[in-house]
Amino acid sequence: MTWKHVLAVVASALVVALPAAGVEKLYHERTGVAASQGTIPSLAPLVKAVKPAVVNINTTQRLRRGPMGDPFEQFFGFFGNPAPQRDLERQSLGSGFIIDEKGYVLTNNHVIEGADRIHVTMADGREFAAKLIGTDPKIDVALLKIESTRTDFPYVYLGDSDALEVGDWVVAIGNPFGLGLSVTHGLVSAKERSIGAGPYDDFIQSDALINPGNSGGPLFDLSGNVMGINTAMSRGQGIGFAVPINLAKQLLPQLETGKIVRGWLGVSIQNLTPDLARSLNLASSKGALVAQVVRGGPAEKGGLKSGDVVVKLNNQPVSTANELTRAVATLAPGSKVGLEAIRDGETRSFKVKMGQRPDDNQIMAETMEGQQPAPASAPDALGLAVQPLGGDQAQAMGLNAGEGVVVASVRGDGPAAQAGVEPGDVILEINRHKVHSIGDYEQVVGKVRTGEMVLLRLQRQQSSIYVAVRI
Repeated sequence: MTWKHVLAVVASALVVALPAAGVEKLYHERTGVAASQGTIPSLAPLVKAVKPAVVNINTTQRLRRGPMGDPFEQFFGFFGNPAPQRDLERQSLGSGFIIDEKGYVLTNNHVIEGADRIHVTMADGREFAAKLIGTDPKIDVALLKIESTRTDFPYVYLGDSDALEVGDWVVAIGNPFGLGLSVTHGLVSAKERSIGAGPYDDFIQSDALINPGNSGGPLFDLSGNVMGINTAMSRGQGIGFAVPINLAKQLLPQLETGKIVRGWLGVSIQNLTPDLARSLNLASSKGALVAQVVRGGPAEKGGLKSGDVVVKLNNQPVSTANELTRAVATLAPGSKVGLEAIRDGETRSFKVKMGQRPDDNQIMAETMEGQQPAPASAPDALGLAVQPLGGDQAQAMGLNAGEGVVVASVRGDGPAAQAGVEPGDVILEINRHKVHSIGDYEQVVGKVRTGEMVLLRLQRQQSSIYVAVRI
């Protein structure tokens, strides 16, 4: 196939093969004119159908001064009457979209975070004040309500982002740089992207151009259904990220109440590396490895243990730790879930009653300061020197006294250093054998031979992780 043939195929996909069902319905509602059956010659019908429901969001945040006011004004106040004290204001711009006839608006949390006043401007120029109903900073979603008694606002339909596939065409509409509503389009480049924005990253990646001010705007499929909320961009790279609309739809009932409540298993989990999978005698590195089970938490009550590998949640496969984290977060506290996990080569089933995720302040890791180290052992085959775990250290890390040994030093060129073991880590297990003392540790390490893989379970601050060390 020549390059001319390739261009012809792409052009025909853009111009001819556009799904029309959702667009036809919206286009008829907005214009009173029935869209022609069959193909749609351009994106104009889609834009005309959905644009009335896309809004610009303008926020004002009052920056309150201290009791002494601004130092510059204090100085010049000595030469006359003191300048009147006024709070400074900071403004920001973003986008959003109306989701029902009463004027409820979805946008990003970061668009309205800290705002004292929120205004929305519609495509026809009408302006309204809006109030914040609910927000979720971890997903970066917020729900607003236009302050009006009208019940005839134009709105868009929320689609099924799970049905979106890599290679599908998408259209982004928003308010870049405060210039007014603009339209861009592109392809879905990837799904389930994690970009380090938060614990529940699950972004749609596309090359539809996103610029400052587009945040909170809708990402449409070519049927005019919202597939995502444009949230982030990669500066200078032509890559945009959107929160999947299915995630926002799951949160809507809670956003309407103004309070977000998440499910909680009470485990610390991590991804399986190939080395960890081999150390656990697993045929695959898919699943979420349970590194720690919170005492008295839902998982412990349900029978889960550290070292279990969760492979299914409510009969849905679990491939990574992020998948399990996201799925658990959407479950209601008090609900019962079924888990499948591999333990010692056998697949076991568990029933767990979900708890409610504690506030971040309750689960924040504590630091250890001022501890007096005990004498350390000599470096061994792993390249580690260890020392007993003191009572104060154990309490600070949520452990019992004598539960593990502390890594006092790590030889820079040793096997443990290459695997990521750090000074201050507490070794709880070696090759699934619990370690209560330096004697326990030395007994297992003394049997290790060159070429073998050693599986360590470590406590790092208040989280447990598994590390595979190749001798």
